[in-house]
Parts: sequence; C-alpha cells; structure tokens
Amino acid sequence: MTAEILWAVGHCRAAAVRSLCQSERVSDLRRARFARLVSRALDDLPAEFRDKMRNVEVVIEDVPDDDQLREHGELLGLYEGVPLTDRRDEPWLPDRICIFRKPIEAMSSSPKVQARIVRDTVVHEIAHHFGISDDRLHELGLGDAD
Repeated sequence: MTAEILWAVGHCRAAAVRSLCQSERVSDLRRARFARLVSRALDDLPAEFRDKMRNVEVVIEDVPDDDQLREHGELLGLYEGVPLTDRRDEPWLPDRICIFRKPIEAMSSSPKVQARIVRDTVVHEIAHHFGISDDRLHELGLGDAD
C-alpha cells in the first residue's frame, strides 16, 4: 500500500511518500502523522524560499538504503540532486530529498521533539538544494540534522 501527499508551490512539486515496511507493522495513523510533520515543515518554509524552489521531490522513507548508508553514514535526511547554484540552462532531473522516518522516531517518542527534528532536517536538506554546504550550515547552527 502506498499513500502520497502532494505539496505544490509555484514550480515546485514535493511528494511525501510513505511505504509499508515488510518487517515491522507500523500503523497507518503513525505514518500519516509523520507525513503531516514533513508537510507542515514544508508549508512553514518562508515564502522567499518556497517561491524559489524548483523541481524538487520530497519523499519519506523508513530508513536509508545500504548504498546511502555506505556513502553517507547515519542519516535523518538526504539531498540528492544538483543545487540551484550549480545549474545552468540544461534541463535537470528532479532533485530528491529523503526524510527517514525510523531514525527520527528513534531519537524521541515526544511528538514535539519529533516535529522539531523533522523541521530541522527538512530545512537542512532544502538548504543543500539552494547550494548551502554542510560547513556553512554548521556555521549557521543548522549542521546537526544530516
């Protein structure tokens, strides 16, 4: 079973997608609550960022796959794509931002804390879409949500 939440702003299309995990039964209610956290974090972005986002898909996955873990280590979220600062006139495939549900839920059972972690992770990964490096994010105090 797959459910999809669409979030559209200007030319930006982000989909928060959840997939059922075969090894663990997680209630649809819990998955829907997490998807709402991601959707709310996207909706709460300042308009000046939302209006400039282009060709981005945001998906929710239970956990990073083996290749993602091997390349990046522990992850709460992951940006895959070409930052806006590196794009020219060529057509680009959509950027992809994955938000990983299980690692975030494992950090705290508190809905408020999870909402903050999701928000920080979404902001962190969207910053990469705009070409902001991890070093610069650390300087800004946003470097812990990767």
